[in-house]
Amino acid sequence: MMFRTACGEALGAPALAMSATFLAFGAAVQTAGLGLGWALAAALLVYGMPGQMVLVAAIGTPGGALPSVLGAVTANARFLPMAVALSPWLGAGPRRWWALPFIAVTPWAMAMRRLPLLPPGSRLAWFMGFGLTSWLVAGCATILGHAVAPLLQGGVLAALLFVNPLYFALILAGEMRSAPARRAVLGGVCAAPLALFLPAAWALLGAGLLGGTLAFLWGEWRGRR
Repeated sequence: MMFRTACGEALGAPALAMSATFLAFGAAVQTAGLGLGWALAAALLVYGMPGQMVLVAAIGTPGGALPSVLGAVTANARFLPMAVALSPWLGAGPRRWWALPFIAVTPWAMAMRRLPLLPPGSRLAWFMGFGLTSWLVAGCATILGHAVAPLLQGGVLAALLFVNPLYFALILAGEMRSAPARRAVLGGVCAAPLALFLPAAWALLGAGLLGGTLAFLWGEWRGRR
């Protein structure tokens, strides 16, 4: 029952946001001259837009596939702390590892809002329903984007890529009543300019590390007071 409920929740606004972003990714892959199989593999196995775009940008550069893969791994390193934060809500048994492939920005953000309100025995089923549905939506949108790539160019493509991050920002804004959420958002805002001065491969990771550290230290200071 909880699995079906979560599937329905994922097919609302979260699906629209993810569809827009993965539609743009499919179009970007086709524009780069890569096939649909490559697009689907990147979307469903990497399943993180910064890492996917690093692959698209680096796949044709000298050095072969290894630098591209390392760049994608670095860009998606944020999934490690996300998984650490989410795992206690999914129970203590080995079944919670089933959720790992479906951790992405939108499922994670929705799970951190919903799981604390659910009975412990229903949390993994909810996340699997939401995560699996979101993952399938991403794959379908990638296929469609690859097919209609000539219609999605320039500013339209860029705008679609930013729909999902914008949706994530709106989810965080809804949590601003929570002190930790406020610190996280303000820490990120303060650290964002650092991305302008770092190499592209390190900009997201460096700014995120600084912003998270600032938010953590701020929380520790408030706790001591």
